[in-house]
Amino acid sequence: MLLKTRLANPLWCVMLFLAAGLNLCAAPLPNIVFIYADDLGYGDVGCYGATKVMTPNIDRLAREGLRFTDAHCTSATCTPSRYGLLTGEYPWRKKGTGVLPGDAALIIKPGRATLPSLLQKSGYTTAVVGKWHLGLGPGPGLTDWNASIEPGPLEIGFDYCFVMPATGDRVPCVYVENHLVVGLDPKDPIRVSFAQPLRDEPTGQDHPELLRVHSSHGHDMTIVNGISRIGYMTGGKSARWKDEDMADDFARKAVQFIERNQDKTFFLYFATHDIHVPRVPHPRFAGRTDMGPRGDAVAQLDWCTGEILKTLDRLKLAGNTLVIFTSDNGPVVDDGYQDDAVAKLDGHKPAGPLRGGKYSNFEGGTRVPFIVRWPAKVKPGLSDALVCQIDFLMSFAALTGQKLADTDAPDSCNVLPAMLGEAKTGRDYLVEHASALSLRQGQWKYIEPGTGPKVNRVTNTEMGNDSAGQLYNLADDLGETKNRASEHPERVKEMSTLLLKLREQGRSRP
Repeated sequence: MLLKTRLANPLWCVMLFLAAGLNLCAAPLPNIVFIYADDLGYGDVGCYGATKVMTPNIDRLAREGLRFTDAHCTSATCTPSRYGLLTGEYPWRKKGTGVLPGDAALIIKPGRATLPSLLQKSGYTTAVVGKWHLGLGPGPGLTDWNASIEPGPLEIGFDYCFVMPATGDRVPCVYVENHLVVGLDPKDPIRVSFAQPLRDEPTGQDHPELLRVHSSHGHDMTIVNGISRIGYMTGGKSARWKDEDMADDFARKAVQFIERNQDKTFFLYFATHDIHVPRVPHPRFAGRTDMGPRGDAVAQLDWCTGEILKTLDRLKLAGNTLVIFTSDNGPVVDDGYQDDAVAKLDGHKPAGPLRGGKYSNFEGGTRVPFIVRWPAKVKPGLSDALVCQIDFLMSFAALTGQKLADTDAPDSCNVLPAMLGEAKTGRDYLVEHASALSLRQGQWKYIEPGTGPKVNRVTNTEMGNDSAGQLYNLADDLGETKNRASEHPERVKEMSTLLLKLREQGRSRP
């Protein structure tokens, strides 16, 4: 009776409303851990249908969190996806965001809004551990690997970094912690070139007898750790990584960051190298699967994920930590080294039911595993909402109560309700990026005309290029087997017009 009397009082209702708002504002922000796999396909893990490799830790995330079936990276290759994720801008809008050499300049301009800088403003301590591949320093011929290397991650919003400059198959084969190469002997300075050979070191092309992992195409320049790479490097012998230890090195640094900052609110961007080439998993994972080094690298990736989860559990941080697991692009099997990946697939389908993979315009290029776990907030389940990694900036701005400038994150959308399972729908449309652009709108996908090859003869990937536009109804043709452009000319016109508008207007953010 007393409650009814009070609810009838308008002033009491206002007080209840204000109290609820204060409680909402007082709720602690979650820690955020973003686990970014490399070249992991939609069908490469158990919770998305894989049976040839066991991924118990990733499957645990899916069981305890929200698993998405229509989530995307921005692009079908690594550098552009990472650029889009951190900036909220479609990478195809900016020149120089293709797959970078190891000596490239930083391609994200210091001072612009980025995911880590946004979270810094909300009081997060931020770190990136693992693969970077967005450029370091001023660029070719200018970056001095023997001195302070900047600008880099610390200049765009990260408080701490422990990264490999590019990829495992590109020089320089060293780690950079904050601004310095780790373990460098100043008496053995590093030189790097992607323009011309440095004759002080043997190459895979000239000395194949020195190799323990042979290339299948390219990847025949400077030999480091018995593996020839892309690019030339001399010096830095004491600083060079050992491929077998890379997952351990990255996992250890990630765990140490969490331990150091357990009493703070933190954001960890943990960008693993697995399952990118060269696939040289630690000996304790060798033979873990029947799929050779590629399958063993998936098992190693799962272990890395488990190390993060165990640490959160041990420190009693799991309940209010938002963990996101996903990949930078679709799968590729033979991407430059002879590692039996093709021969030992044994029925495994890296892209699952999707067509194409890394580099491809088809869905296998950008539709990737995507799992969100936040025990305090997100109910376990399944979502078919259309979401993209480019949306993290606007979504986390909403999570932290921040307002971005109109010029920031020009292609990012707030899909936080979908990410948290509070809404069944996400984006209205999405531009996918490979050798051509594609537009996703509901169940329909339009691929603009492309002049490139239909099949990448090097990686044996279906590229999805056609001189005429393509239209697929993914609701009943997820594998994109039937081009329906001739059946629906009006829809082709409508979607091609919208794609042209999005390309020309320079932004798509609402």
